[in-house]
Amino acid sequence: MRLGRAKFVILLVCFSLACTVSQVLAGKKDKESAASSPNDTAQRRALHALNRLTFGPRPGDVQQVMAMGVDQWIDLQLHPKKIDDSALDARLEPLRTLRMSAKEIAEDFPDGQAINQVRNGKRSMPSDPARRAVYQVQLARQEEKKEKKEEAVKNAAAAAAPEKISSGPADKSAMSANTASDGGADGSAASGAMSSSSMSGAPNGAMATSDTANSSKANEATMAPAPKPAKLTREEKQQARQHEQQLYADLELQQLPSLSPDERFKKILNMPIDAQVAVADSLRGGKAPELLEGLNPKQKETLLAMNNPAGVVTGELAQAKLLRAIYSQRQFEEVITDFWFNHFNVFVDKGLDRLMLTSYERDVIRAHALGKFEDLLVATAKSPAMLYYLDNWLSVGPFSAKALGIPEHPSPYVRYQIVKPKAGKSTPGLNENYGRELLELHTLSVNGGYTQRDVTEVAKVFSGWTIDDPAHGGSFKFDLRMHEPGPKYVLGHKIKPKGEDEGLEVLHRLATSPQTAHFISLKLAERFVSDDPPPALVDRMAKTFLKKKGDIREVLDTLFHSPEFWDDATYRAKVKTPLEFVASAVRATGAEIDDAVPLTRQLNNMGMPLYGAQPPTGYSMKADTWVSTSALLNRMNFALALTNGKIKGVKTDTAQLAATSADSPDANLTLAALETSLIAGGVSQQTHNSITAQIEAAKIEAAKSEAAKNAAAKKNNGQPKQDNKSKPGDSQRSPDANTISGLLLGSPEFQRR
Repeated sequence: MRLGRAKFVILLVCFSLACTVSQVLAGKKDKESAASSPNDTAQRRALHALNRLTFGPRPGDVQQVMAMGVDQWIDLQLHPKKIDDSALDARLEPLRTLRMSAKEIAEDFPDGQAINQVRNGKRSMPSDPARRAVYQVQLARQEEKKEKKEEAVKNAAAAAAPEKISSGPADKSAMSANTASDGGADGSAASGAMSSSSMSGAPNGAMATSDTANSSKANEATMAPAPKPAKLTREEKQQARQHEQQLYADLELQQLPSLSPDERFKKILNMPIDAQVAVADSLRGGKAPELLEGLNPKQKETLLAMNNPAGVVTGELAQAKLLRAIYSQRQFEEVITDFWFNHFNVFVDKGLDRLMLTSYERDVIRAHALGKFEDLLVATAKSPAMLYYLDNWLSVGPFSAKALGIPEHPSPYVRYQIVKPKAGKSTPGLNENYGRELLELHTLSVNGGYTQRDVTEVAKVFSGWTIDDPAHGGSFKFDLRMHEPGPKYVLGHKIKPKGEDEGLEVLHRLATSPQTAHFISLKLAERFVSDDPPPALVDRMAKTFLKKKGDIREVLDTLFHSPEFWDDATYRAKVKTPLEFVASAVRATGAEIDDAVPLTRQLNNMGMPLYGAQPPTGYSMKADTWVSTSALLNRMNFALALTNGKIKGVKTDTAQLAATSADSPDANLTLAALETSLIAGGVSQQTHNSITAQIEAAKIEAAKSEAAKNAAAKKNNGQPKQDNKSKPGDSQRSPDANTISGLLLGSPEFQRR
């Protein structure tokens, strides 16, 4: 950006941030000016539908929806299988883990536990060269980490040990002197030398003859032992070995990019382990693009897994979420999938869940997102990802066979005595996490009328709902030996003993409860209408929920065809979450994504790492969580970086959106064009006037700067400095389309949907 524009950007960012914070924090919705507001009802209706059912309109979307008809477009979005999404499929094709089972992911991308099993001989090393390389590097790193830990412990112990009293060189000198004074054999020569010096009358032997001095030196040389080579410590030997290995690895690394992709990959697989570790380490730095250039998806994943196996799985999952949100034609399917994943949240960094999360979103959430709520509820309850996340896979009934120590095949000749736990003591092994979240977050809500006793009884019902072989991806398993025997009492209903079917009965009762119908309807209305939706709308949705037996599509149809959804008060009433903001900004600019990883990092900076909500509540969908000065500053910085091409892997062409050149001399025309293309003309008069005023202020400031520069040049050279290139002066330049686009994306209007 030119010097004149740099100051403009600083001034306008300060203005826009202050304007955005004040308007968004207050929830204020300024009246759009007649010149810029969408005065056509059909256009406004289409824009509202796009803002709520998608991750934001792309250029031309409003016109397409208007041409199809809003109601017909909504119906099509509610039936996503009717929509061709092959273009998105092509973008997702390189992300192989999206199509892998949890077991396959566990085998190809081992975690620390799997590596330990190989090291301890409990699991065999893979025979496949690519898999083997991944395991070898992780084993080498573990060994190096172990050695460093042992060395640190050894050094700490040595530092803490008390110093031993020993005879040092000074002590030996003193002993020699004493021996000489006693007239020992070694002392005779010394005594003679001292006597000769004293007799000459010269202090310190200054008058000693040269022969005497040379003789003394010769004697010293003869008596001194030959120097021995210093013995290297274990740590020094290790450092020398590592240095040698590093030199070799560096040489190998320098040669790799010159090889063809297949030759490069083959050479890496055939390298010694130390060299493979060096290759893996280099991927953390700037060499990754060179080493990965031209490799096919499987080869790339192998090299990346050598560096960080877990990162490949979670990275591809996050990239896919953004690519789907930005490019999918089945936009509502992506929005509702995001909603349900957040409702049934699972944290990606909870141990083995990183192996299970891909399948969880694909086979549980997405597969049931527009079906029956009860089917979705059962699928989440049986999902290894949910069972692991909320620890239900470890839950053991206090009177179960496992808790009482009864063997799997008890002897008919042994009588096992059941000892009832003492009153007031907790029941060992019973985990209430899932029971509590099932009632509080998944179905009834925190005010759903249940008690702590209900939580405990539900936990007993689901004891024994566990995971078979979780380290290898796992699958649902009902273990009768872990299950609490006897009847349970949940919400006033007696649940008769029937093993796994007890859980299915409880899930059915919860899925068909009026409290659940109301709670789910409320959350859907909060997501698609406002943070505080009209109670009458929620009641009608709940009625549909009960009547249609939890059919999610029918409930949403009631919502989208309600007068409350189309009320003027709901227009841009919702503040976008960071995910919604980033996806909508990329969609609005029509940007092309070559690499989605930098965008995932932007979401981390904004406080919404994908799949990174640790509590079961997931991420909040309400404005107060996401609106603050620092949060909006991050959004403004992202918007300017996006439109100025500063985000790696993302290309934008805002000049095309403004239908003008990037250096159009008329900033006001550029602003008007971008208001229409980016925000469909719905910029408030306050925002428009303020940006216009800042443009004029920037021109005046630039004119002053240019005048001062010319005056200084004239004073030094006798004439104003002439620019060789045919550019307008700073005072005549307008801010470019990139900068204006970024400021509009950071405006209060774009922050809301």
